[in-house]
Amino acid sequence: QVQLVESGGGLVQAGGSLRLSCAASGRTFSSYAMGWFRQAPGKEREFVAAISKSGGSTYYADSVKGRFTISRDNAKNTVYLQMNSLKPEDTAVYYCAADYQRSSWYADRSLREYDYWGQGTQVTVSS
Repeated sequence: QVQLVESGGGLVQAGGSLRLSCAASGRTFSSYAMGWFRQAPGKEREFVAAISKSGGSTYYADSVKGRFTISRDNAKNTVYLQMNSLKPEDTAVYYCAADYQRSSWYADRSLREYDYWGQGTQVTVSS
């Protein structure tokens, strides 16, 4: 069982930055690949970024590539999402999720593969 708690959301102007954090409970955080997803009003939840359990592999949606960076600290049971050059279209509720993985170097992009989810944190980007 893994419990996830996101933090760091808020209101920011276009062009600004935010760093989201996701703290995980339990002793097996390093067994899970981690992902960030987002859901805007009236839209389906979509993939943003993912990181393998070793931290050695990262994956990004095309819409955020070059602006967002996912990282993890297994000693602190925490995954981060650094978001720079934010745009109004980045406005959404951001969720972190955990996916049990045997591979140290792979992480899924599909939300259906993720076993545990946080409650979400709101990010609002004003124009």
